[in-house]
Amino acid sequence: MRIVKWAAHAAAAATLALLPAIASAQTLKVVMHSDVKIIDPFWTTAYIARNYGYMIYDTLLAVDDKLQIKPQMLEGWKVSDDKLTYTFTLRDGLKFHDGQPVTAEDCVASLNRWAPKDAMGQKLMSFTKELKAVDDKTFTLVLKEPYGLVLETLGKPSSLVPFIMPKRIAQTPGNVQISETIGSGPFVFRKDLWRPGERTIYDKFKDYKPRPEPPSGLSGGKVVHLDRVEWINITDPQTTLNALANGEIDMIEQPVIELLSLLEGDKSIKVVDLNPLGSQVDFRFNTLHKPEDPPGRVLCVEPEGLPGGGLHQPEVLQGVQGAVHLRHAARHRQGFRGQAEFRLRQVKADPQGRRL
Repeated sequence: MRIVKWAAHAAAAATLALLPAIASAQTLKVVMHSDVKIIDPFWTTAYIARNYGYMIYDTLLAVDDKLQIKPQMLEGWKVSDDKLTYTFTLRDGLKFHDGQPVTAEDCVASLNRWAPKDAMGQKLMSFTKELKAVDDKTFTLVLKEPYGLVLETLGKPSSLVPFIMPKRIAQTPGNVQISETIGSGPFVFRKDLWRPGERTIYDKFKDYKPRPEPPSGLSGGKVVHLDRVEWINITDPQTTLNALANGEIDMIEQPVIELLSLLEGDKSIKVVDLNPLGSQVDFRFNTLHKPEDPPGRVLCVEPEGLPGGGLHQPEVLQGVQGAVHLRHAARHRQGFRGQAEFRLRQVKADPQGRRL
């Protein structure tokens, strides 16, 4: 069955583990929302760079589907009674793609490279007195004073994600993009086959050691059922849909709204929502050229057919806040599912211009 995913791509590796319908396939071909142009996950906040990062790197901590912090690369951690010292211990058997073991020094170097680039990382480091490796599997974070967001910072799920890379790569100067793409995640980036503007290819990392727990959000075991994943770059929406219908690709990350009804009408295509939390959307009105208000009246913006204003239209709310029902699951930064009509009308106002 061909699969369309309509949602922000929270984590490619975790997503693949949640798609049993394609578990028997050897290669998965996906059209993503954008093309991979930058391969340094700390260089840009672009979602496609984050998604690329989740394919080839792993994280110390991760959030589950209840947004609770869980260990990922870590076996666990301890916090001193005074809340000033955090001791982190790595799991056994973690390896990078070049066969080298993941060590505490790799973690320290990676965090030191990531933190200056990220707002939460900067704040954490402003509270940090010392971050150092104790032995190959253990490192400590010592604070100047208690800080309540240590774990939440190290387990943050989106741009910029504190991915772990080898120390020698993490020591690349912060003003220089990394050129080596070696992580310890479930897939190996095939830089030799990478064609910017055309395709990005990942092969299964056979020595990846998933956690024993079932996958939940970005946490748990990332069990890979595929030998290869190809991100195909097709910029035209209709061409993308045709490629899916013809079996040339297996999945679309973000189909355009205008074509969604066609996808839902095809019984060979499954439309799924893997991001029930939704996305944040801002409404901005043109205030540069304000319309002239007659004396005692102001212009009021409200959804069509809903006197009194307020965003009560169900599909708009479902689109902005996230939806449980599949029919209302389509939403992202390009707009809403369905029609959200608004109108301007004049209403009575007090001398200060406030609506009566």
